[in-house]
Amino acid sequence: MKKPIKSHFELDVYKMAFDAAMKIFDLTKKFPAEEKYSLTDQIRRSSRSVCANIAEAWRKRRYEAAFVCKLSDSEAEAAETQTWLAFSVKCCYLKKEIGVELYCIYDNIIGKIVNMITNPKPWLIERSRS
Repeated sequence: MKKPIKSHFELDVYKMAFDAAMKIFDLTKKFPAEEKYSLTDQIRRSSRSVCANIAEAWRKRRYEAAFVCKLSDSEAEAAETQTWLAFSVKCCYLKKEIGVELYCIYDNIIGKIVNMITNPKPWLIERSRS
C-alpha cells in the first residue's frame, strides 16, 4: 500500500516540473546576452511558475475551486513554457532534439495536471462537518 503524500515535493508532477525548470535554467545560461531580459527571463519564469502554482494548489486543497484554479494556472504556465521552447529552437538557441524532448516533458506535465483538474477529489482535504 502506498503511503499518503504529505507534501507537494512528493508529487510526481512537481518533481517533473522542477527537474524540467532546472534543465531550462542550465540550458538558458548559453542564450545570447541580448535575450537576457526577454526570452531567457520569460522561459525561466514560466517554467518555475509551473512548480510554484502546483505548490500553491497543494496548500489550497481545502477548497476544490481554489485548488483547480491554481492547477489551471500551472497548466497555462506549462503551455507558455512550450511556446518559449518553440521560440528557442526557431531562434537556434536550443538544438531541435533538446527542444522536442523538453516539449514532450511539458506535454506529460500538462497531462498530469489536467488529470488532477478533472478528478480533484482524491487530492482534496476533507473538511470536518461539525
